[in-house]
This record gives sequence, C-alpha cells and structure tokens, in this order.
Amino acid sequence: MGITARKAKEKEALTRAILDAARELFLEQGYDRTSMRMIAQRIAYSPTTIYIYFKDKDAIFHALHTEAFQLLGGRMAPLAHVADPMERLTAMGRVYLEFAEQNPGLYDLMFIMKAPVQSLEEKHHLWEEGDRVFQVLKATVEEAMKKKLLRKSDVEITSFLVWSTVHGRAALLVRDRCFKVIDEAKHDTLVADSLAIFTNWLKCLRP
Repeated sequence: MGITARKAKEKEALTRAILDAARELFLEQGYDRTSMRMIAQRIAYSPTTIYIYFKDKDAIFHALHTEAFQLLGGRMAPLAHVADPMERLTAMGRVYLEFAEQNPGLYDLMFIMKAPVQSLEEKHHLWEEGDRVFQVLKATVEEAMKKKLLRKSDVEITSFLVWSTVHGRAALLVRDRCFKVIDEAKHDTLVADSLAIFTNWLKCLRP
C-alpha cells in the first residue's frame, strides 16, 4: 500500500472512531453534556486532533444524522420495485419499524434527541437526508391517490400523517413502552397487525 493510500485509510479509520465515540457519548450523556474533550478522551486522542476532522460538536452530530438517514434510505430503496403503492406503503412502514427496533440508538439520535441547530438554514441542512426519505413516502402516497387507492387530498399532509403515526409506534418501541399497554405474547404479530389495520383505515378514506 502506497503512502497516500495508507494516509487516506488512517484518516477514514480515525473519522470512524470519532463518530462512533461521539454517538456513544451522545446516547450515554446527552448531547449537551458531551464535550469535544470527552470525545477525544474516549479514543485516546487530543481535542486538537478532533478539531482537524470536525469544526465542532454540531458538525459531528450532523455527520451522524446524515449517516443514519442514509442507512434508512438504503433499507427503503429496494421497495421501489413493489408495484402496488399501498403494498409499498405497508412495506415501508414495516422496514421503518424494523430499522427502529434494530437500531434504537440511531433512531433516538435521528428523531428523539433534540437537534443542536439554531437557525432555519441549519435545520434545512440537517434535514436534507431525512427529506430524501420523506420524498419517497410522498411519491408513494401521491401514486396511491392517482390510482384512486386513497382519497385525493394534500399529499404532504397525508404523508406527514402516515409518517407521524408510524413514528409514534417506533418511538414507543425504542423506549420499551409497548409492553406496558400490549400483551407481550402479541409482540411478534404487533408490527404486521398494526400496519395492516392502519393501511386498511387509509383505504377507507376513499370516497
């Protein structure tokens, strides 16, 4: 391996170590209580080194946020081949819930932990990857409306209703609140049954 390739690999490895350490600390301590010095100590480097890779703690959070949404988007991508938009919508909900269950820490960081942004411009930048995923949902809802599988309505509002409903279910799941209201024996069928009921309810909105 040449010097340039080796340096690039070392840089990639250190960037990964910084992101992994920051994610652990954000989830353990909370974003506000985590400092750049703590992140540096976790990987046994000086804070100065961390600043070479990321200008501040916000930049690290944004990088983690982007990675998480890219991972979720990758899980959603194969569903584009599902021809029926209602079946696709149900499958998207299933993938979303599975992602939350399998990656509770990432889901917490993506949707539950308060984002460290101050301005609308920063919020837009933070949400770019999330918006790409939401646009896929909107396209599916719009297609279902065009095929008269859903009542014609505002696409964005309907899409937000779908997402917020599934998000609520996911939030209960990652915070281990489901067993408080649902019998544990029903857990295995809970995802499929709840998505089926919700999809059927959406279909009932047709005139």
